[in-house]
Amino acid sequence: MKRLILLGAPGAGKGTQSKRLVESFHIPQISTGDILRAALKNGTDLGVRAKSFMDKGELVPDDVVIGIIKERLVEQDCTNGFILDGFPRTVVQADALEETLGSLGQPIDCVVNIHVDESELLVRLTGRRICSDCGEVYHTKFNAPKDANKCDKCGSDLYQRDDDKEETISERLKIYASTTAPLIAYYDKKALLTTVQGIGSEQEIYNRIEAVLNNPAN
Repeated sequence: MKRLILLGAPGAGKGTQSKRLVESFHIPQISTGDILRAALKNGTDLGVRAKSFMDKGELVPDDVVIGIIKERLVEQDCTNGFILDGFPRTVVQADALEETLGSLGQPIDCVVNIHVDESELLVRLTGRRICSDCGEVYHTKFNAPKDANKCDKCGSDLYQRDDDKEETISERLKIYASTTAPLIAYYDKKALLTTVQGIGSEQEIYNRIEAVLNNPAN
């Protein structure tokens, strides 16, 4: 059984590594964005509450998000563990999550922090290009299309998301450093944290994470 939290700045590779962990350990990846969308679609009480804030352009309060996460964690596929990706984002959320998981008898086993230097994150994030039709993702450096402006699969135009532009990325990294990065110290004090280097091939990075998770200490 593995109950995990993945930490890392935008572009560190949490989503990519989460998918590999899902396949290897047969546990679900739980993304706050995904479960919020599911709650909205299903019209749950908490989903309706979340929608009332989102419709006004406001952040969904922590208690609502925690409630939706709690609903998700009691589902059958979480029996053998789960991967939390994108939550908690702040120490306040981490405290609330700890209380919730304690009430469920499902404490976190390990927190993996994927570390990547800011200069590398800028290269990764500003180079991303997305197909306007099929959604295929490219990168100007690591996975360039044959034609710089066209999708290899469907021939549609590629575009750069506004939040992938350098000025936006820099701001996102500042926000991460001020709000989410303190979680590293938070979980380190609880002896739950392991930091792995997020530089190298996807397989190399995954091997580092897997070594942590297969360590009996975790």
